[in-house]
Amino acid sequence: MKKIFIIYGHYDENSFNAAIRDTFIKSVEKKGHSVDLIDLYKEKFDPVFSGEQPDEKVLDHRKRIDNSDAIVIIAPIWNFRMPAIVEGWIDKVLAPPWAFKFKKLFGNYGYPIGNLKGKKAVVFCTYGSPQFAVRTFFLNMPTKRLRRGVFNICGITDVIYRRYFAVPFVEDKKRKKFLKDVENTANKI
Repeated sequence: MKKIFIIYGHYDENSFNAAIRDTFIKSVEKKGHSVDLIDLYKEKFDPVFSGEQPDEKVLDHRKRIDNSDAIVIIAPIWNFRMPAIVEGWIDKVLAPPWAFKFKKLFGNYGYPIGNLKGKKAVVFCTYGSPQFAVRTFFLNMPTKRLRRGVFNICGITDVIYRRYFAVPFVEDKKRKKFLKDVENTANKI
């Protein structure tokens, strides 16, 4: 049995992101895994980071991550990044020196040492854009940023990134296919 920590970042309970969340939770619970869900909008998480020390909410999220085997993020991609509430969560929670620290090489140069090694990450993102545009013109920026610029720096190298394109424009048949992919991904955790 695995402990799965989920960060959910969409404001609309009727969104396709909510369907992804519900499908994923149902699938992993059916396999006997436990789920710890944080709904950032319902929690009214404050994404603004101004250099302050971590508050009780951030410390609680970190403790819950420490107790988990996998971190799952479910959110849309807006303007080639996640919503501000999710981005702020990353800035505040997956921050140094807790999530990673830098090993000094010389002067101001160093490299990150991740503190979250051994954990798995799964990211489910929805796009309004078609796949061709994201891959061709924007060179998969959100994928690279999250995989390399967030999780790899934190020491998490086992990252599954699932993307669903043109969500507002596809038919229900395609959405059902997307949700089947969510279920299959959950079954591989």
